[in-house]
Amino acid sequence: MFISIAAYHFVAIDDPGVVAAHVRARAMSDGLLGTVLVAAEGINLFLAGNGEAIDAFLGALREDPRFATLQAKRSRSDTAPFARLKVKVKPEIISFRRHDASPLDGRAPSVTPHTLARWLESGRDDDGRRVVLLDTRNREEVGHGSFSGAVALPIDNFTDLPEALDAHREALADATVVGFCTGGIRCEKAVPWMRANGFAHALQLDGGILGYFEQVGGFGYDGHCFVFDERVALDPALRPVTAPAGARA
Repeated sequence: MFISIAAYHFVAIDDPGVVAAHVRARAMSDGLLGTVLVAAEGINLFLAGNGEAIDAFLGALREDPRFATLQAKRSRSDTAPFARLKVKVKPEIISFRRHDASPLDGRAPSVTPHTLARWLESGRDDDGRRVVLLDTRNREEVGHGSFSGAVALPIDNFTDLPEALDAHREALADATVVGFCTGGIRCEKAVPWMRANGFAHALQLDGGILGYFEQVGGFGYDGHCFVFDERVALDPALRPVTAPAGARA
């Protein structure tokens, strides 16, 4: 049995190369496979291994005060979801290329999975404003599943989101727009950008789709959630599936 973790943490890192080397050495020592990205803005990782190794790795990583509060989402699989270990230093841990969207300048307001489920049931937020879900992922990911009725943008890259969202600006002006993605990292940038560019009531879904599955299940969600490894996608019980892109089940 393999335990997979997905985690990110935005924090200022003045020595990303040193951090990457340390993380690589520790992950290799623990026999972990997957991908880790390190940048001056933080760390983003997808790793898999046995449960004890995962716990040991996370424990060691959190000994660094910069990562003490890092939270990881877990799922399981019978086979290894990654073929090798890759640790890279990047300009951003999630590329967006917008200077007015840094989580280091302050996190955008968010909504918890349970609160969102309640809003979805009523169609309104706690202030009586209509709720619109915004999928910030690309069209391939959306093809595996999304929240029912969510606005999906015709994009192939996250960097294309601002331009694609312009067409919806007027229609969303009076709504509480809840942005979501796989694990939350893209919305950490998309929602601050939205709030700085005319979407006054934009919020981010804490923990993304995977966090919602973990806490709520599949209520209001249609299909599976694409993941970035050989499992292809997960169902609302966080079990691996292999539904082809474009097909929802």
